[in-house]
This record gives sequence, structure tokens and C-alpha cells, in this order.
Amino acid sequence: MLKEHSRAFVAFLKLNRNVSPNTVRAYDADVTQFLEFVAARDGVKPSQVAPERLDAIAIRDFLGDLHKRGLSRASAARRLSALRTFAKYLVREGVLPDDATQLVGAPKREQSLPAHLGHAEIDALLAAPDVSTVPGRRDRAILELFYASGLRLSELAGADLEDINLSGRMIRVRGKGGKERLLPFNNSASDAIRSMLGDAAALQTLLGQRAEGKGQRYREEGKGKRVASRGPQKTPLFLSLRGARLTTRSIDRIVRQHVRTAAITTGISPHALRHTFATHLLQAGADLRAIQELLGHAQLTTTQRYTHLDVGRLMDVYRQAHPRAKLSK
Repeated sequence: MLKEHSRAFVAFLKLNRNVSPNTVRAYDADVTQFLEFVAARDGVKPSQVAPERLDAIAIRDFLGDLHKRGLSRASAARRLSALRTFAKYLVREGVLPDDATQLVGAPKREQSLPAHLGHAEIDALLAAPDVSTVPGRRDRAILELFYASGLRLSELAGADLEDINLSGRMIRVRGKGGKERLLPFNNSASDAIRSMLGDAAALQTLLGQRAEGKGQRYREEGKGKRVASRGPQKTPLFLSLRGARLTTRSIDRIVRQHVRTAAITTGISPHALRHTFATHLLQAGADLRAIQELLGHAQLTTTQRYTHLDVGRLMDVYRQAHPRAKLSK
């Protein structure tokens, strides 16, 4: 039955190094949702759905149901992508003779512009944390690094002390598919990180001055109290007050908390800081391909949506660059 093959599919994804754990969980949930939809339509249990039910009609009905329930086109497209990957797996395993998902067109995505902050708003946000406290210094470093390097939320949460080069102002991150890239950050972010670390032992670890095999992990407990303890070779860059790595959920909550404190645009998330990073670079005249590399986008088309954000600047570039545009009317 299709349910059994879906379990094998999830196991296959977990063994694929180019698939992140988040993608595995999302694909598992999407395929399960499809199975439950078909089972309800056929009046059977999800475990009784046959592989042949993964056909074009069932997929179109499934997408139509998602639309009726108000799901966005982007979310529907993601579910179709999961079903396409699942179908390709079944064809390769000889379970299905052909891939019916190729007969289903992807929902056209809305042309929405990414939310981002203006220069005054980002200044207010960066100034929101109370840097006289341990949590405030950490939160300031989080916000500064988000804006300075355009990191994804998962990339920032997964950053280790060993990934940071403070003197060179560079950070190594692992993006989608496990791909690594080096990103620069500015003096403001560097100062915020140094202020967060504070503890001399942690700073020595950060600068690579640690003795071989003797790891140090910094931990900040309470207000102003810092202690260093033995730990693993890899040390999380951003820690909770209990000494554990901050989760993506915790960082998201921290960002939204300071957005409220700064009384700026509502609905600003960590991902909006990434959009702000890209938008401000483009407004300052940065090359689109350079922005693509910094963001870690596989396709330039993903980066090109930022060109819609500042039509006025693009018109100025056109007037200055095009020889006929300079002619008076």
C-alpha cells in the first residue's frame, strides 16, 4: 500500500545528505496529508490507499481542496513538489509505471513583495535590546548578525563559535542542502558579538587559541554572571541562559519581541531581516549576482524579486545609463 511506500520514502530522504531535516519533515507531512485526503474520498483508511491512487485526478482534487480551505498558492506548490518527489521515487522503485504528477501544473505563485524594514526602522530595531543585561547583549548580537549577513533563521541558529572569524569579520554557514558559504559582516556586528561573548575563555576558543582536545563552552547564567565549562568540540554561538543552543523558535520569538519594543512595522520576522539585508544592498547599487551569492540562492530568479522593491532607484539608474534617456523632451 501507498502508506508503506511513504515510510520507505521518508527513510530514503533521511539518508540523502542533500535533504535537510526540515525538508524531510515537510515532505512526510505533505504526503501524509495527501493520503488522508484520498482515503477520506475513497471511504478507506490511509493505510489502505493503493499506489495507483497517486494519479493526476486525485492530485488535482487535492490541490483544489487546499485552495477551498484558503491555503496559499506557495503552500500548495510545496505540497505538489513533495508529491512529485514521492512519485519519482515510486517510479524508480518500480512501484508505478510512470509519473502522473507531470500532468499536473503547479499553482501560479502570487507576486508578493517581501516584507522589509526601512533604514530608520532597522536602526530602531537594533537599538531595542537592553545591552546592560546578558540577554540584551545576546539579542543585540543576533539582530546585528541577521542584518549584517542576511542569514536564514536556521543558519543563524546552527552557527558555532568555530564558524566565526571576528578579526576577519567572516562567518561560515551551512545553508540548504548542506552547502557551505562564507559571509562577511560589519564592525557593528563584530562589536556586538564580542560584547555578547565577554568571557575571556570563550573569546580564546573563538579565536582558535584553545589547547588541542580541550574544548571550552561559555555559558551565561542570570544577569552578568558568566562561567566557562567543559563541552563538545563544536560550541553553539548563541546560547540560552541555561547554556543550550537557541532553537529557531526561540530566536524567532526574540526577534518579534524586539520588533514590538521598537514599535515598528508589524509582522516582521527573522526572514524579513534577510529581505531587509538584500533590499538595502540593492538600493546601494550592489550587483544582483553578488546578492544571490550572499543569500545562497540556487537560482537568480529567486533573487530577482528584490528588483521590484525600488522602482525609483531603477529609474534613476536608467536615466543615468541610457544615452537617449538623458535627452531633454
